[in-house]
Amino acid sequence: MSHFFADTFSMNLIQDLRDMWQYAFMRNAFIAGTIVAIVAGAVGYFVVLRRSSFAAHSLSHAGFAGAAGAVWLGLNPLVGLLAFTSAGGLLMAALGRKAAARDVQIGTVLAFMLGLGVLFISLYKGYATEAYSLLFGEILGVSRGDVVVTALIGALLLVVLAVVYRPLVFASLDEDVAEAKGVPVGLLSACFMLMVAVATAIAVQVVGVLLIFALMVTPPAIAERLSRRPAQALSLSVLVALLVTWFGLFISYYVPYPVSFFITTSVFGLYLLTRGIAFVRK
Repeated sequence: MSHFFADTFSMNLIQDLRDMWQYAFMRNAFIAGTIVAIVAGAVGYFVVLRRSSFAAHSLSHAGFAGAAGAVWLGLNPLVGLLAFTSAGGLLMAALGRKAAARDVQIGTVLAFMLGLGVLFISLYKGYATEAYSLLFGEILGVSRGDVVVTALIGALLLVVLAVVYRPLVFASLDEDVAEAKGVPVGLLSACFMLMVAVATAIAVQVVGVLLIFALMVTPPAIAERLSRRPAQALSLSVLVALLVTWFGLFISYYVPYPVSFFITTSVFGLYLLTRGIAFVRK
């Protein structure tokens, strides 16, 4: 769909943007992509800071199980996606209070959720294209209603993140000291896992379940290499996520390949570049 309207770039970037934004699906994709990039970059920074990348990956798979269950029940896949990622996040937090010692619990929950996903897909007798599309993302198919829902969820998530920002930074840098200082580490951990779950749910529509690292982990990993200051690194993470998402959408308008491919490739290239610069400096 993305390559039917233009064959080549022009030398006028503004005109190119005007050409693609005349189509509703491109406007919806840019708006939803921008919201998701901001949320994924912000929440993803704490995912990297707390060494919880496996948790984000596992929750994306839990979301697929929920989407499959929603399709089986005749519901919107996003409903199941949010329900299962949220439940999975809270379950992971309950089973393993310490972030550093949660891998076994996360793996256990992941296996259970994947088993449910297989069951739901096998029970569904129709074409589960909506659930399967979540594996690789379908941002060019986002509707106006999806944009509104994404905006509301994203805004709520950013407000919660702003409220818990300072104690979350403290607990992420040194969980034991934070607990000794009276920070409610357990409650904060559950809140964080719930934020990761919701962020994962809305990011899936852009890059899909299998490529969730592209927006939730790689931009923060780049930012962490460029700055050690939390506020600055968080801002850089959001900026990188925005740039690669916009780039992927822009290129996909002209080239007949998935948006998620361009997003993952460009962000991986940036990661290699930062690693290369750091190596040369050393």
